[in-house]
Amino acid sequence: MRTSRIRTATLAAVTAALALGLTACGGADGGAKAAGGDNAAGTAQSRSASNGDGKGGTEQANGGGDTKEGARSTTAPGGKGDVAGKGTTAGAQQCRGDEMLLTAVHRFAGQQGDHLLVTASNKGTKSCWVTSYPAVKLGDVNGTALPHSKKDNPGGDQHLTLQPGGKAYSAVNLFDYGSKHHTAQSFALALRGANGQAGPSYSVDLQGAKPQFSWNEADVLNWSTKKPYDF
Repeated sequence: MRTSRIRTATLAAVTAALALGLTACGGADGGAKAAGGDNAAGTAQSRSASNGDGKGGTEQANGGGDTKEGARSTTAPGGKGDVAGKGTTAGAQQCRGDEMLLTAVHRFAGQQGDHLLVTASNKGTKSCWVTSYPAVKLGDVNGTALPHSKKDNPGGDQHLTLQPGGKAYSAVNLFDYGSKHHTAQSFALALRGANGQAGPSYSVDLQGAKPQFSWNEADVLNWSTKKPYDF
């Protein structure tokens, strides 16, 4: 009887130890799966962050430029200085002509200061930037785009950010000597990129009481947040 009791006790102890061993193995396996799930989630977040770097996307969109450059002011002759970077949005794309409303008005016709006031309005849903001065070809005259005005203030190499509904202004200065001049009522305008190259051209019709204009020579001002020659 004594031997039988010893064997029974030993068997019970082995069974209990085996049960504890199985429970421990099951707990370890469950912990490994949970850890594996955490690691997978961490990897997904890491990939998302590395592939969605807003800073890198901004640099590519701006041709390597920094939108902080737009914080400097751009002033056109006759207009008051204004901080171009006011409301600047990181990651803004270059403005596209088909998302802009381009208008022009013939101002001071036949007077000193005769010019075409050009307005570019951002009709898109996102902020965008313009830079330099517009590439303008007047009327049906063949040739290169008009030159930049030598009397313009510096700063045209900066990005001028336009919020949705925002506007930028430029002007085409007209010099009419009254002999062998050209006459037109419309012109072609293209936006320049950060590298200075002009994009697609868009036809702009003149508005106002005297849409027709004449010129022997002409040049263009940088984009600005203020109307040039506003007198």
